[in-house]
Amino acid sequence: MNAAPERIVIAKHVNQVLRADGNALVLDFEELRKEIRSGRILKRLLRYRESELYADSIEYLAKPFSTALTLRLLARRSSAFTDTQGQRVSITLGKILALATGMLRDALAKNGLLRKVRADLQVLESAEKFRPSQPPDPALAPIYLRTDFSYGIVSGGSVGHIGGVLNNLDAFFAKPLFITSDAIPNVREDLPQLRIRPGHRYLDFRELPTLDFNYSLMERIDRELPAQRPAFLYQRYSLNNFTGIQLARRLRVPFVLEFNGSEIWVGRNWGKVLVYEALSARIESLNLAAADLVVVVSQPLKDTLVKQGVLPEKILVNPNGVNPDAYSPGISGAAVRTKLGLEGKRVYGFIGTFGNWHGAEVLAEAFGRMVRARPDLRAGSRLLLIGDGVRLPQVKEAIERHGIGDISVLTGLIPQKQGPAHLAACDILVSPHVPNPDGSAFFGSPTKLFEYMAMGKGIVASDLDQIGEILEHGKSAWMTRPGDPDSLAEGMAALADDPALCARLGQAAREEVVAKFTWREHTRKIVERLGELCR
Repeated sequence: MNAAPERIVIAKHVNQVLRADGNALVLDFEELRKEIRSGRILKRLLRYRESELYADSIEYLAKPFSTALTLRLLARRSSAFTDTQGQRVSITLGKILALATGMLRDALAKNGLLRKVRADLQVLESAEKFRPSQPPDPALAPIYLRTDFSYGIVSGGSVGHIGGVLNNLDAFFAKPLFITSDAIPNVREDLPQLRIRPGHRYLDFRELPTLDFNYSLMERIDRELPAQRPAFLYQRYSLNNFTGIQLARRLRVPFVLEFNGSEIWVGRNWGKVLVYEALSARIESLNLAAADLVVVVSQPLKDTLVKQGVLPEKILVNPNGVNPDAYSPGISGAAVRTKLGLEGKRVYGFIGTFGNWHGAEVLAEAFGRMVRARPDLRAGSRLLLIGDGVRLPQVKEAIERHGIGDISVLTGLIPQKQGPAHLAACDILVSPHVPNPDGSAFFGSPTKLFEYMAMGKGIVASDLDQIGEILEHGKSAWMTRPGDPDSLAEGMAALADDPALCARLGQAAREEVVAKFTWREHTRKIVERLGELCR
């Protein structure tokens, strides 16, 4: 009989947790939230000897006071925060009191912050807009501004996109300056960087840290920005940030806004409705109005912005891309196959952050249905799921329900640079994206799609908006009905039954992506369109 666990570990990514003593109960953040909402957490109070929380960053842990208090009440002896950088902070009574004091201080100051933000927005909205009269000088260096309030990111579409643009800008201008809130692993090491971390205020309050970041960011930029005027400013938009507008106007340079979707829409459909939704919408609208060029990844996203009043002529539809040298058929997946026990098997692969739109759970369901309907495929097939994220519980539920745990491999998150070798270990790559929950057009441009194409592997994909525009059924992929596991299972079995077709589709997809969808071409389109708009 197994003894009750003496430790409880809460982790954002369960697969990253090391269970050295083998005697720990491990819950992910979503499981903990469910326990708190249901009241089941009360049964766990003081039940464990030790409690520990693993996060990407201790410094920017959301709701640190309530999290620390909850963690401490779970353990009789000791509690601690640990992050992926190896930092560890013990949760003592003194620590809890310090966090409580900070939360009280911020509660008293938050109305002042909101007043300041609204006043500054009023100034920006009423000020005359700078209008560039000539194209940016190629001899000057652009500034790339990343203001995302997220840390410790090792992989995903944002990593690919940031590196894709930054690493190619100096083909058209001097080397860009990267101003960023955190290190991004896919960015060239020879590019100059100014890393500016946010302050530590308002972490117990949703969205306020993103508002406060505007001020600590501009303060550092004012002190440390090189004196030379940049060619233009390019910002990857993030929730509640208006620093790019301020900086571009101060420097009197063109402002390019990369806009990947409304944070208001995301909150309503994939998360929680924003606390300060009206204020966030105001900041979002201000950015779109102030930008000289708005870069979006899909036509549905452009259509949405035009309906909101953004001038269509200043919106560039620019799908994502790939580095065809980093992702190519020449990469070997042999080491990954050996490590994961995949030798001699037909491997169906997926890579991603298991987002609400990725359909990873649909893939797990489809794989289970396929091997149930086709028992002849079971022994020789493996499902390889590369990544982690919010839909992992649903993925695991489907795997367990179909009894396919023995033929499924979940790697957890892997560094971006290991992605190509893991994709090379696959025979068939699957893009099972699902429709938006509100019935609106799918506005994404999945980076995994272009990475799959560059690998030259057979692809099974959802026939969903841009995915269905780029891939052609029977020519470069096998297309399926979005969100339909039976259709997905049919496509996966079809490529398993016809290796020659699989190879032809993969070759055609590779040729298509190299010709049209590289990051160099993506960046060239931005530079070209900006030049046209500035004449």
